[in-house]
Amino acid sequence: MTLVETLLVFAGIPLVIYGVIALMTLRENFAKTPRYRPGQEWEHPPVWWTANPAGLHAGHASAAPSGDVDSALRRTAKGGARGSW
Repeated sequence: MTLVETLLVFAGIPLVIYGVIALMTLRENFAKTPRYRPGQEWEHPPVWWTANPAGLHAGHASAAPSGDVDSALRRTAKGGARGSW
């Protein structure tokens, strides 16, 4: 074997394998659209997610009268750092 053949077998083939693996792992980064970064303007319409799509348009039941929501939450809220829930 010549020096060139030896280098191709022992250096060229492993380099080609590493290059193929690197391209396979990086191809998603090249194909994706740019990500949203904080401070950028949001260019897409709002999307609301719900775990129950059937109940998305159902009415919301409230335990308190509509004008007294804050005081109802204050009366029933328990817990805190003490752990006396």
